[in-house]
Amino acid sequence: MASSSRTATATLTAAQARRVAVAAQGFHETKPSGPVTRAHLKRLVARLQVLQLDSVSVAVRAHYAPVFSRLGPYDRDILDRAAWSHSARSPRLLVEYWAHEAALMAVDDWPLLRWRMREYRHGRWGTEIVKKNAKLADDIVAAVAALGPATAGQIEAYLESEPRGRKGPWWDRSDTKWVAEALWSSGVLTTATRVGFARHYDLTDRVLPAEVVGRDVGEADAIRELTLRAATALGVGTEADIRDYFRLGARQVKPAIADLLSAGELERVDIEGWSAPAYLRGGRIVPRRDRGTALLCPFDPLIFFRPRVERLFGGYHYRIEIYTPAQKRQFGYYVWPFLLDGHLVGRVDLKADRVTNTLHVVGAFAEDGREPSQVTAALAAELRSMAGWLGLDDVRVGERGDLVTALRRALR
Repeated sequence: MASSSRTATATLTAAQARRVAVAAQGFHETKPSGPVTRAHLKRLVARLQVLQLDSVSVAVRAHYAPVFSRLGPYDRDILDRAAWSHSARSPRLLVEYWAHEAALMAVDDWPLLRWRMREYRHGRWGTEIVKKNAKLADDIVAAVAALGPATAGQIEAYLESEPRGRKGPWWDRSDTKWVAEALWSSGVLTTATRVGFARHYDLTDRVLPAEVVGRDVGEADAIRELTLRAATALGVGTEADIRDYFRLGARQVKPAIADLLSAGELERVDIEGWSAPAYLRGGRIVPRRDRGTALLCPFDPLIFFRPRVERLFGGYHYRIEIYTPAQKRQFGYYVWPFLLDGHLVGRVDLKADRVTNTLHVVGAFAEDGREPSQVTAALAAELRSMAGWLGLDDVRVGERGDLVTALRRALR
């Protein structure tokens, strides 16, 4: 850890705010010298609170990446077992819910989102379909009780409620899928396991401990705790930043922040260049120097909220371009920002090419004012580490971007 000093005033420089934010996310800590263990994972989840889920797998699925970025190469089976299996020796550590978007969170924290489950009693989307199918909801619960963990398709086949062979994009789901998702959102069902990323639903009280399922936390107390956890994970942030972390509303967060300020849990600070006041976790230490080098997937908690990224990292403008037509993309399909010594200095478009068994760097770009020679040696090391972690033999560099020539040379 860098030598540090506690903030003595209610003002932070932009550099101090950036160091606090990067350190709060775990990038100032030394990566484990030996194998990453379940204990490492548990501590990291306590720091980050959430690991966002996403179906895109062009490089690696999103929930695996933040662990690699902070702890280095690890056995992904550790995370799989923590999230989707249970035994007496190794109890389930994580559970899925809307804890940013769909995300993994600590099992013990599930009651903090009961208020959201009540809001989503008819689901998050397709609520009219769900309201019209109350009998189907009862049938699905009974089917899952009889079947055990099951996909929507397996439930549907069991109920014989839809013609077989119906397939389509998410907006053409069968009623069974819509209602099963609503039951998941309302907390009646949860994810028992995933196979090929397909969710297998089960009754929540068969998946989570009775103590967790039976614990009810009132909305005000839950929001206060979620606000504090968001502020802690961020290190420092505006009200909008804090709200975004768990997707809370202004009506909820404003009184929570006021209460936390009164209790000394948060400190109001001004940050140079920021137009809104910010809130620093009480007792937070401000590192004296920049640390932290990692590739960040598009869903990494450090870069969840794009307006904050621009404020923290000197105007670094980042948007995911998956849904942008290929010919209109500026940087690429699945672009990873590159954090070097606490600064975002570049970005790489990555694809795990299983046909050639290589990590394909489709494009590599330096930020304005960064010389390729300042970036490529460290970037090459991170890319080699990622390739090895993913079981790929080599790193192959494409033709797009101002870093590719120097990066190809560094990789030799």
